[in-house]
Amino acid sequence: MDRSKRANNPNNFNINNTIKHGVKLTWIKSKRYKKSQNKLKELYRKQADIREYQHQQMSNYILSLGDKFYVEDMNFKGLQHRSKKTEKNDKGRFKKTKRFGKSLANKAPSKLLTLIENKLKFFSKELIRVNTREVKASQYNHLNSKYNKKKLSQRWDDLDGIKVQRDIYSAFLIQHVNDDFSSINQNDCNKDFKEFIALHDKEIKRLGSYELAQALKNVI
Repeated sequence: MDRSKRANNPNNFNINNTIKHGVKLTWIKSKRYKKSQNKLKELYRKQADIREYQHQQMSNYILSLGDKFYVEDMNFKGLQHRSKKTEKNDKGRFKKTKRFGKSLANKAPSKLLTLIENKLKFFSKELIRVNTREVKASQYNHLNSKYNKKKLSQRWDDLDGIKVQRDIYSAFLIQHVNDDFSSINQNDCNKDFKEFIALHDKEIKRLGSYELAQALKNVI
């Protein structure tokens, strides 16, 4: 479709292949392009229906697990935008400015949370939103009360010799926030940590391998 658009509308593009701005453009669409466009719309419609069905299933399953639900207060709109900073990696190459736009569009986490929130209202309950900036669950180690900033690619934490999957441990910490929803209850974490490790190791073993467990980052 992109090749067809460029072939039929060469005057609408700059020399560097970007679309011209600041002028009103008229687009010529071939019959094949229109046919592909309608096919693409139908695929998007099917994708939306499947996502809606899966969200309904997942929200019902989540609600069956308990009566109190915590979630990090995330700015999904901000995560969709490209990064404004231009940075280089360890090899001196420029990092990509893309963030999570495509992933968020496909998974629609905000819509899932809205579904859960609406269903909780039916039971006169509410979704508890934790202050992400204050809690910093992905950086916190409750064993030494320290915050350690990690790379996004680092999916495992080392807690004084105890290896835990980063996202599962973050969920454990969020489960033990204080009533201000901005700090973690140290005593409650220490009290439940032994049971958490037993369940954590059982789940990792069920997944079958260290590498497969990292797939959790796309789910949690």
